[in-house]
Amino acid sequence: MRNLTEQQQKFLDVLYEEARGDVRLAMKLAGYSSTTPSKIVTNSLAEEITDLTQRFIAQSSTKAVYSMFEVMQDPTKLGNKDKMLAAKDILDRAGFSKVEKMEIRAKEPVFILPAKRHEEDENDDEE
Repeated sequence: MRNLTEQQQKFLDVLYEEARGDVRLAMKLAGYSSTTPSKIVTNSLAEEITDLTQRFIAQSSTKAVYSMFEVMQDPTKLGNKDKMLAAKDILDRAGFSKVEKMEIRAKEPVFILPAKRHEEDENDDEE
């Protein structure tokens, strides 16, 4: 990780904690001026914010899994469809998307060979 100013580090520390993802609030808590454009702060910390976001999603994935199991325990509860969609989206973004596998079997193996060279081609190569 690169060297950050104390203010930049404070911004990152509070962004997903106290500020709950609110960039303006994180800037205020970190001591930035209210006239500082948020774009300046977020552009200068884009890589760090991306890394924090990925970690936040990974941490949230455990709650998403738990929500799915809650739905299984009471499948008729109102709002379950929305809960499942949100949980699926979080898990997909965390890299836990459904994997589709296809297995192909053959009684006899198939080998694909390169095209057969003709005598004319071989004579051209010799010249």
